[in-house]
Amino acid sequence: MMGFGLWRLFTAAILLFNGLCSSEKAPSYTFMHQATSAPGLSYYDYIIVGGGTAGCPLAATLSQNSTVLLLERGGSPYGNPNITNLDAFGVALSDVSPSSPSQRFISEDGVISARARVLGGGSCLNAGFYSRAAPQYVHDAGWDGVLVNESYSWVEKKVAFEPPMRQWQSAVRNGLLEAHVKPYNGFTYDHLIGTKVGGTIFDVEGHRHTAADLLEYANPNGLTVLLHASVHRILFRIKGKDRPTAHGVVFRDETGIKHRAYLKNGPKNEIIVSSGALGSPQILMLSGIGPKEHLKAHNISVVLDLPLVGQGMSDNPMNAIFVPSPNPVEVSLIQVVGITKYGSYIEAASGANFASGTLHRDFGMFSPKIGQLSTVPPKQRTPEALAKAIDAMEQLEPAAFRGGFILEKIMGPISTGNLFLRNKNPNENPSVTFNYFKETQDLQRCVDGIKIIENVIESKSFSEFRYDYLSLPVLLNMTANAPVNLLPKHANASISLEQFCKDTVMTIWHYHGGCQVGRVVDTDYRVLGVDALRVIDGSTFNYSPGTNPQATVMMLGRYMGVRMLRERLEGQ
Repeated sequence: MMGFGLWRLFTAAILLFNGLCSSEKAPSYTFMHQATSAPGLSYYDYIIVGGGTAGCPLAATLSQNSTVLLLERGGSPYGNPNITNLDAFGVALSDVSPSSPSQRFISEDGVISARARVLGGGSCLNAGFYSRAAPQYVHDAGWDGVLVNESYSWVEKKVAFEPPMRQWQSAVRNGLLEAHVKPYNGFTYDHLIGTKVGGTIFDVEGHRHTAADLLEYANPNGLTVLLHASVHRILFRIKGKDRPTAHGVVFRDETGIKHRAYLKNGPKNEIIVSSGALGSPQILMLSGIGPKEHLKAHNISVVLDLPLVGQGMSDNPMNAIFVPSPNPVEVSLIQVVGITKYGSYIEAASGANFASGTLHRDFGMFSPKIGQLSTVPPKQRTPEALAKAIDAMEQLEPAAFRGGFILEKIMGPISTGNLFLRNKNPNENPSVTFNYFKETQDLQRCVDGIKIIENVIESKSFSEFRYDYLSLPVLLNMTANAPVNLLPKHANASISLEQFCKDTVMTIWHYHGGCQVGRVVDTDYRVLGVDALRVIDGSTFNYSPGTNPQATVMMLGRYMGVRMLRERLEGQ
C-alpha cells in the first residue's frame, strides 16, 4: 500500500518553518546607516566593497586603528525572522522580490542558485554548518597556522555552537559508521576523515548568528557601514603612475543618487573587494580590470588587461536522495558529516510535520519557488502556478511532511568554468558557467558518495526512518523525476548512478574562484599589476575549504585584517 502517494511524500517533505520564533534583537550598531544618509564625498583609510562573510570580519578588524568604510548593496539581517530563525530556512531563498536578501541566478549549466544581498552575506542564508579547513589546506594556502587558529577562535566566540543531536541526525551519524565512514571523531570544528558532528551558527534556541555579528568587535569610532550602497566601479589614478593605483569608488544609494568615497593620502591605505565569487570578478571587470577584448565589447575603458579575471569558477555539486519517514523527524539542518577518504562529503537535513496554514506559506527546500527539489518546473513558475502548487501542498495530510534528505557534496571540485559580464549594471547577475562533472574524477566522487548514502539508508541505525517497501531504485527515481534544474532527464537515472549525478545536480552554494591566488591576486591578496587594491573572499580560492567554506571565509577576513594592521604599524 502506497499510503498518500510517493510523489506527495516527496514534494512536501521538508516544512522548515513555522513563523513562531521571534527574530534576534538587533545589536546597537551606531556605525550602521542607510546609504541615502551618506555625503556626496567622503574619505577613509580603507574602503571595503561588500559586507559579506569576509567583509564584516575584515572591517571589524581594520577599524581598530583606522577609518573604514564598508559598503553593502543589501540591507540589514536584523529583525528579519526569515533570516534569523532555523525554522524559516528556505524562505529567504525562495523570495525573489527586489528587496530579498537572496538574489537568484541560474548558471549556464542550468542549475538554479542564489547569491547573498544582505549584511553578513551567505552566512545569512545558508544551512549553518561550521567546519574549519583541513591542515593541508592551510599549508597549501601558505597561511600562518598560528594566526589561522587564532582567527578561527575569534570567529567562533561570536557565531559557532555545538548542535543538539536528536533522533534523525543521530540515525544518520550511526548509519555512516555502519557504512564504514570511520573513525568517529565526535563533536569537532576540525576537518577529519571519518564521521563527526560539526559546528553550527544556529544557537540552542534556533537563532542564526552571522558574519554581521562579528561587527560587534568593531571600534565604532573607526567604522562606517552603509546599507543599500551599490558600488558601480573602482576609481584609479593612472597618469604619472607606473601602475594603476586604486583611490576611490563610485556607489549609488537605493534612490539612485551617486556618491564617491576616496582613500585618504597614505601609503598603506587600500580598497578591498569582498563581494563574493560572483561579485568580485564582476566589479573588477566593471572597473576596467579583466580580459581586454571582453571589456572592450562592453565599452568599458581598460585599466589593466588581466585575462584570468572571471576564470577558474567552480561550484561543488550537490546530489541528494529524499527519504520519506514513517516516524516524526525533527527540524534539522546540516549537523553530521561523513568525510570519506575518496573525496565525498555526506550530510543530511530533516523536516517536521507542521500544520497547514502557516504564516510563511512556503516549504523550505521543497518550496515550489526555490528551485531545490521543487515539483514545479523552473520555466513554469508563474505566480499563478506557484500559488496553485502551494495551495495543493497545504491540503496534504500532516504525515506528508515527514522525512528528510541525505546529500553528498564532492571536494574540490576539479571541474572549472568561467564568468563574464552580461551588461554594465552591477546589480544584475553576470553569466557564469561551472561545468559540473566535466572532469571524470568529480563524477566518480559523486557516484561513490551516492553509494555511501544508499548504505546509510539501508543501515540498521536508520531503519526506523524509512519505509520498507520503498526500495532504493524507487527513492532514486523520486529524486530523479523532480525538476530540480533545467537539465534534460533520462529514463535510466536510477540505474546509472553516473546519469543520476548528472541529472540531479544542484548547488550547495559553495561556489568560488574568479579572482584566484596566483592568477588574479598574489599571496597577500593584492590584485596583480595594480596598487592599493586587494580581493579578500572566496573568489580567491582554488579549492573549496572543508565541508563548508563559511568558517574559512570568515577566518580569512579576520586573518588578513590582522596582517594588514601589522603592516600599517610596521610602516609607521
